[in-house]
Amino acid sequence: MAANEVPSETPSEARGEARGETRRKASRYVVPAAVAGVAAATIGLVPALAASGDPDLPEITAQQLVEKIAGSETQTLSGTFKVSTDLGLPALGGLASGLGGLGGGASSTADPAQKLTELASGTHTLRLAADGPERQKLTLLDGSDEYSLIHNGDDVWAYDSKSNEVFHEKGASQGPEPEEKELPATPKELADEVLKAAGDTTSITVDGTAKVAGRDAYQLLIKPKQAGSTVASVKIAVDAANGTPLKFTLSSVEGGKPVVDAGFTKVDFARPDASVFAFEAPKGAKVTEGAEEARKSEKLPENFEKDFGKGFEKDFGKGFEDFGKGLNVIGEGWTTIAKLDTGAPAPKTDGAPKEIQGFLDSFGDEVTGKFGSGTVFKTKLVNALLTDDGKVYVGAVTKDALVNAANADK
Repeated sequence: MAANEVPSETPSEARGEARGETRRKASRYVVPAAVAGVAAATIGLVPALAASGDPDLPEITAQQLVEKIAGSETQTLSGTFKVSTDLGLPALGGLASGLGGLGGGASSTADPAQKLTELASGTHTLRLAADGPERQKLTLLDGSDEYSLIHNGDDVWAYDSKSNEVFHEKGASQGPEPEEKELPATPKELADEVLKAAGDTTSITVDGTAKVAGRDAYQLLIKPKQAGSTVASVKIAVDAANGTPLKFTLSSVEGGKPVVDAGFTKVDFARPDASVFAFEAPKGAKVTEGAEEARKSEKLPENFEKDFGKGFEKDFGKGFEDFGKGLNVIGEGWTTIAKLDTGAPAPKTDGAPKEIQGFLDSFGDEVTGKFGSGTVFKTKLVNALLTDDGKVYVGAVTKDALVNAANADK
């Protein structure tokens, strides 16, 4: 065990604070968690963020660094960061045209559900601003065009300057109350739970220091101890002064470019001006209202959602339950594999459009074993084995791990 590696299990201190205090403190984690989440989900940092000399900082243990992240009180920030993704997928090329419009199109080019999928590949520059849990703004820069997503109180606005379209969701923060969960009362308690959850499957260490966006940072290194995972490591650069994650890098065992590499190029922890989160639809822009406003404008029955929910539960609940029964989990930790038995032979793609067939062939490998035969569809992170008799094995594991799991399951 490395000198600064945390033991697999760390005893937790007894909770001594009231739940009300817990809920208050939980708000401190909102911005750091949001920053880390955006980094992990949107992915990417380019060489412009290379360290210009590692800072000389006091020594810190992995547990202390996790506590620093959990104890961060950052609520406000603004800055610019670059994101890039490399899942190892083949170029899509003419795949979109090969689909021939199947599935229809989005109601608005500004709809976040469509626009933010662009962050799943390539390199992008974004601006971020946050003022607590009620106000955030994310702007995607693409040459002279911009796409902005703004959350301001009860409103969520999205604007695509290229198409001059606006998407608006009213009452976004007025949904049903989330299920209350007991949160760790102190940063140390949260750190204890994180490290305990890591167990014997994960190594958590401090991997030196770095300079990110002009800020001194410690680097937290997380690595699987289990063989067979596609994840080589996860590295998080943590602001030495306030514990905010500044950079996130996810590397694959295949090497090459990181699967995920995200980080700030500029960051300021002062409160952004309120005008940053103000939005008014530009003149002539097409405005599409979200589901709630659409329901009101179409004058659907008052109990529509309730009645629809009952019907959904009755008609689809049984099918969903049956689906769950067919899903099994194999292994644990980083080498967990989900198995689903569809009960039907694998579909044939011989008659598919050539663009789709070429795309599937380019990242699918035919494999055989005791289980029979099938195809492994692979990326640098998640792989899936589809057997010819209708079983599916999926996980962030190598092709060999999937084949071995299928063989052992036979």
